[in-house]
Amino acid sequence: MNISSLFDAHSIVADLGLAGVLAIIFAETGLLIGLAFPGDSLLFLAGVAASGSAAVLLNGVHLSMAALMVATPIVAIAGSQLGHWFGAKYGRKFFERPDSRYFNQKRVASTEKWLKKYGTGRAIVLARFVPFVRTLISPMAGIVRVSAGKFLLWNFVGGVIWTETVLTLGYFLGEKLKGSIDKYILPIIGVIVFLSLLPLAFEILKEVRTKRHLS
Repeated sequence: MNISSLFDAHSIVADLGLAGVLAIIFAETGLLIGLAFPGDSLLFLAGVAASGSAAVLLNGVHLSMAALMVATPIVAIAGSQLGHWFGAKYGRKFFERPDSRYFNQKRVASTEKWLKKYGTGRAIVLARFVPFVRTLISPMAGIVRVSAGKFLLWNFVGGVIWTETVLTLGYFLGEKLKGSIDKYILPIIGVIVFLSLLPLAFEILKEVRTKRHLS
């Protein structure tokens, strides 16, 4: 298995199995290198791999749904806790560098404003369903001084909801899909992201209407 395969959900499930799924989910939620890893599609395919159709759809690969349901929330939560700890302890140094590629004071201010505006809990939970954001929200929450206890609470809620929802979706659809699953992955992940962003979109729309009413 080459390095490029680590960014392909199908290769991870087929070649590395449960251990690969857990390692990538941990890295995607806890390490900045995880920005490029396929979190949603990997969970979806892992759910498919636990279904009764796994052997046909994934060339004989089969994973334990019970193991996935127990282990994936744990590594997702642990990864984000690591990200929060790193942000709280070392993150400010990244933002103090004016030439930092990914981090700067503007992003710190924007994240802090977003967390206050939409609430820490909602921001952390919704971020789970948005690629890139779920990797960055943990260190950013640490940088803007979201307390460890509050972050742990909402990290736990978001981690469980995200992993169990996407795994379950993959499992049940795996029972019904016929032939190749590749054409289904992007549309399904798009639907997941779209639905997760609806509450935020409603909040923005409500704010726009309020401003128009007051002007």
